[in-house]
Formats: sequence, C-alpha cells, structure tokens
Amino acid sequence: MKEGIHPEYREVVFLDQQTGNKFISRSTLNSRETIELDGKTYPLFKCDVTSESHPFYTGAQTRIVETGRVEKFRARFARTTGTTRKAS
Repeated sequence: MKEGIHPEYREVVFLDQQTGNKFISRSTLNSRETIELDGKTYPLFKCDVTSESHPFYTGAQTRIVETGRVEKFRARFARTTGTTRKAS
C-alpha cells in the first residue's frame, strides 16, 4: 500500500437523533464534533435515521400498509352490500 493516500480508518460514534441511541463503528468519516464514551474520545456523527428509528425496521410501516388494506377491503365490499346472486 502506498503511504499517505488512504483516509484514516478509526472508530466513530453514531448518534440517532430521534431515539438518542449511540453505537460505535469503524469509519473514515471526518467530524468536527467529538464525544466522550467509556473514558475515550471519539468523533461524533449525528444521524437523522437509523435502524432503531426507521419505520421499515420498527414495524410502523407495516401497520400503515395494513390499515390501507383494511380500508380497501371495506371500500370494495361496501359496494356489494345488499346484493345477492340468483341461483340458476
């Protein structure tokens, strides 16, 4: 490997701003902010969404989809209420 052409690969703290959850991962990310965690100082990156707060991972998205399905079902069968088929 050539010297001086690769970014610094180090531990970085990622903070989910919606839930307050913090986790440490390795990254080449540069950040001006730092945070002290477990007696060590790490660069800090503030995330808007992570798997802890995203609706796809929390299951909130499926509730929205299910609600839409129930409404579609009711709308479809509301039109056929009261109609009966004649036997041949």
